[in-house]
Amino acid sequence: MKNKMIKKGSYGYIENRKVVTVLRTLLFFAVCVGLYVMGYVTTKTNRNLLTVVSILGCLPACKSMVNFILFMRAKGCSASLKEDVCAYDKELTTFYDMYFTSYKKNYPISHMVLKGNVLCGITEHPKCDCNEAGKHLEQMLIQEGVKNMTVKIFSQRDKYIDRLSQLTELDANEHKNRDDIINLLYSISI
Repeated sequence: MKNKMIKKGSYGYIENRKVVTVLRTLLFFAVCVGLYVMGYVTTKTNRNLLTVVSILGCLPACKSMVNFILFMRAKGCSASLKEDVCAYDKELTTFYDMYFTSYKKNYPISHMVLKGNVLCGITEHPKCDCNEAGKHLEQMLIQEGVKNMTVKIFSQRDKYIDRLSQLTELDANEHKNRDDIINLLYSISI
């Protein structure tokens, strides 16, 4: 079976990461248990080097478990929204399944686009505060040194599709820091 890793920002990324992190977590814990059992079977006691290695191996296994829990809570872009917005993928720089975290809240953004100095997205999560998500992204962009960006997060599909239509007709040059913006979005999302 070929490696089916989906890149961050692509449709299905979160669902793919759920599978990858659960398999990685199970493998890490299986190795820890296997090392402990091998050490106990060979020496008939817990006081051996393999027990120490097994205990230390629990650190990356637990880190992987936390990552797995984080991805299990995240929701990606729905298939119906993807059908509605996929027509704009060729004309705009698009991102799917972006899940931004802050100290106070998490912001699941199903779809985002970047055109010129405009960054807009839509959330399908009813508890996501669109204004706070926009402020958080603006603040992150300013901290990165990117200024004069307009950030708008929508919760209503019709308004978002209208905005995408407007953006495709907009004659705007690419932002001078476009690559920095894309790298920032990838680095602050899970």
